[in-house]
Amino acid sequence: MSAPPDLPEVVQRAFAVSRRAGYVSFCRNETGRLLAMLAATRDGTMAELGTGCGVGTAWLRSGVRGEKARIVTAELDPRLARAAAEIFVDDDQVEVLAADWSTLLDKGPFSLLFLDAGQSDGWPGGSGGGDVGVDAVADLVEDGGIVVLDDFTPCEGWPPITYGRVDTLREQWLTDERFTAVEVMVAADAATIIATKR
Repeated sequence: MSAPPDLPEVVQRAFAVSRRAGYVSFCRNETGRLLAMLAATRDGTMAELGTGCGVGTAWLRSGVRGEKARIVTAELDPRLARAAAEIFVDDDQVEVLAADWSTLLDKGPFSLLFLDAGQSDGWPGGSGGGDVGVDAVADLVEDGGIVVLDDFTPCEGWPPITYGRVDTLREQWLTDERFTAVEVMVAADAATIIATKR
């Protein structure tokens, strides 16, 4: 689980922290590069729900270009939040909270919001089955803001089918009138939904 040498330095630090913490569930490099690119287009405050050990946040931070941009990230597990905070201890533009996602409600609206659609216990609209609901998340994002949901299996048909069932989460995000959304394959076995609030 070592980081490839061509990764940004902050992402390499995040991989090292994850390795020490024994945490192996984190943002893929393909998704990370997408996050960095999107973060480079944003001002204001960005957020991540479910920090883990901070790899996704590190990718966001690697793309930030301005002094005004900041990132706030919430992790329910205090041990993981402490590990992630190590990465950004000297970085005034990143705040790591050991808290439930709801603590971010008074810190938005966000210009970019990153969520792992596959790990949503206790998240907005979450039922433990990957149901990161549009209704709750929509209010966390500013007009023109971007939501990035990762951890989807690519699907070419409509309606989208995953594991023999209609993927209602993906269907909801791709058809909600408050967002313009697209599914993007980041690897042969991984897709991400990117949605911009109208």
